[in-house]
Formats: sequence, structure tokens, C-alpha cells
Amino acid sequence: MEENGMLQLKEKYDIIIAGAGVAGLNAALFLPRDKDILLISKESPKHSDSYLAQGGICVLKWDGDHDIFFEDTLRAGHYENNRDTVECMLRSSRETISDLLCAGVRFSTDKEGNFLYTREGGHRAKRIMYHEDCTGREITSRLYAQAKKLKNVHIRPYTALVDLLCDERENVCAGAVLRDEETGEVKAVSADYVILATGGVGGLFRFSTNYRNLTGDGVAVCLKHGVEVENVDYIQIHPTTLYTKKRGRRFLISESVRGEGAVLLGADGQRFTDELQPRDVVAAAIYAQMEKDGADHVLLDLRTIPPDIVRAHFPAIVRRCAEEGYDVFNAPIPVVPGQHYFMGGGKSDLEGKTSMSRLFAVGETCCNGVHGKNRLASNSLLESLVFAKRAALRIANTYEPLSDDVKKRTVQGFDEREYQDKKGLAERYKKSVLSEIEKEKEQRKQ
Repeated sequence: MEENGMLQLKEKYDIIIAGAGVAGLNAALFLPRDKDILLISKESPKHSDSYLAQGGICVLKWDGDHDIFFEDTLRAGHYENNRDTVECMLRSSRETISDLLCAGVRFSTDKEGNFLYTREGGHRAKRIMYHEDCTGREITSRLYAQAKKLKNVHIRPYTALVDLLCDERENVCAGAVLRDEETGEVKAVSADYVILATGGVGGLFRFSTNYRNLTGDGVAVCLKHGVEVENVDYIQIHPTTLYTKKRGRRFLISESVRGEGAVLLGADGQRFTDELQPRDVVAAAIYAQMEKDGADHVLLDLRTIPPDIVRAHFPAIVRRCAEEGYDVFNAPIPVVPGQHYFMGGGKSDLEGKTSMSRLFAVGETCCNGVHGKNRLASNSLLESLVFAKRAALRIANTYEPLSDDVKKRTVQGFDEREYQDKKGLAERYKKSVLSEIEKEKEQRKQ
């Protein structure tokens, strides 16, 4: 993915989108072409969970699968899902795939050109479209290329959202406080609407598949200004990350591997669980096996999959394992659960609206209830795309400029000194999010 050169920030844009994963990018593509849009990314646009997504994207292939797909999503979410949101996501899935194809996204096909589908944990049918084992990179790159073509969309990498400009008396968002990550300059930027698409919280945890820059910034600013949040204690653990003693981000071993037939083995070489149960169930089984074995990992055996399928479907996994000294064709690889996904966030409706006027939240930053307590595999890209588009269309269909009085009032309240201590601010935001997570955990015990 090529990146734009740094552009000079203006004092005002019509719309600010914070985050350049699939949610932020898709929102940009469906906003009005006559609006001046600023799309920021805290680091490179490549540093998003979207870009890392391996498995694929779910789709309702045919109406006969609706009830099973719906039930699979609810069962994975422990029936805490918002059923209206789930229904909306499923019914929008074919349109979403059509949008992606129009954007140039390539999905894996057979020799006749028919789309291939795979299955992952929690799914009772093959309904996941994919591009090798780098579906997220394929989708994100294509959407990024489309966004770059739009003259009204100004993409600025290495620019962090550090706060919202808002009038809390009127409960209205009027822009954002942004920091140039290269120069340290902090600037208040007005906007008629702000869309939070800042991703998850993996950077707050020691062992995570997420990039370290994903530190829950969107949730932190929501908490600061009294914007409703929900389910922030719902943190998903992925069952299989490549075991390593090295520090840093954990490499994900896609659930599709197990969907194609790979099995989990204990220290005795025996299979110990059904690998295609929901993620939280499989992760719990792995932890139990590790305790039983007195080990810090279990084994994942890909030799149960025909080698030609492994090479065609999982080339990146094969390469990364080889780099770590593992030959997936000759021996099992060591795996261990790791933090992966965030089901909570800024509470939003089916159109991304939060409890604060003119503030929208989409993607992993928001909680619209679609995932419940635990996300079904490969529903993340679908959810992000569906509801980002809906948020964009909501803004487009109801667009109304913010009053100059509110803009002036919020900008006048801006004090640059509040944001000069970058490390101190990051620590305060981290503490705020982690405290909220613990608070909600305690509340559920009562």
C-alpha cells in the first residue's frame, strides 16, 4: 500500500474519519463526493487489524443458510447478540461482497472461476470467502486504492486522534484534536461530523495478535466525554497464535486451518478437543490441556490437510512458520491462545450513531451488539464494512452543517498544553480503558 505524502492540516473539514482500516476506508467511499473529508491513520494504514485479517469474510450464500448462519452467530456470542444487528449484517452481506468485487477485490476461485468457500470454528457450513490467507490485506489494499482516487478524501498517515472537540452541554461533537506523530504538533480541527474507526485494544495487552498502536483511543475519548460505551470487558482470545518466546505481536494461525482439517494435539500427541467449536470454547480447552501437560503451548497438526491445499490456501502461514524454524509439512507447530478481538466499544445503533450528536463509531471501535459476548470467526470484516457503509449513508442522507457558534465555542475551549505530555496522556487513556474493563467485569459478578 502506497501512502500519501503529509498534507497540511486545515482548521476545518466537513467530516473527519479516525482510522484507516476497512471500516474507515469504506465509510470514506460512501460519503458524499462534495464533502471535504479527512481520513487519518495513527501509523501507516497497514497497521490495522483489518490488514492482518487472515481467514476471510462471511456471506449469506443462499437464503436457505440464513437460519443456521443466524444461529451460529448467536451461539458463538452466547445469545447476548443484538438480533436486529445480526439480521442486518446477514442481509447486507451479498451487497457487501458485490461492493468489494466492484472495488477490485480478488477472492480465491477454482479452475472454473467459481468462488471457493471455507469453514471456521463455530460455523456449520462453508460460507467464508477468502483470498489465500491474507483476505484482510487484499480488501484493505483495494479499498485504500479506491479512496486515494477520490479528490475530496485527504488521507493523512501518522496522525493520531487524541481527543474530541465537543460541547458537552449540548452533547454534540464538533471536531477532533489531532497530533502529528512525526512532529508532535497538536491541532484542533473542526468538523460537522466525526467517525471513530480507531480499531481495538490489543496494544493494551502483553500478548496480542494486534498491532501495538491499537490502544483503544476511540473508547478512551468516549469515556472522557461521557459517550456511552458497552461490553468493554468482552475481550476475545484467539485459540491459535504461533508460540514464541519473542516479545511483540503474536502471529495468528488462521482458524481456516482448522476449518480445512488441522487438529490440536497435547504433549502426548493425542487430539483433545473438537477444533471447530467457537473460539472461547477451543481456547478454554487449550488452556486446560496446557495445565494438564504442564506446558506453555499445545500442538497444531496441519499434516491432516492435503499439502497442495496448504500451499494454495495458507502460503503466508507456511512462510512465517518456516521463518520461525517450523516445517508444517513434516511436524506439528506450537500454538498458544492470545488476545485477538474487542467486542465492546462506543455504543452505536445500526447506523453507527453514538449517544453524542454528530459522533459515529464503526468497526472494532464500536459496540452495536452484533457479536454478543464472543465473535463468530470471519464476521469482523463483514460487520465493519456493513455498518461503516450504513453510517456513511446516514450522514449523507441527513447532512446538516454544524452551527458556527458551536464550532467557535469548542475551539475556544481547546488548550494545547493538555496534550503536550504524549506518554502521560497515553498512560491516562490506557488506565481509563483498563479501569472500565475491570469495572464492567465486577458489575457482572453482582
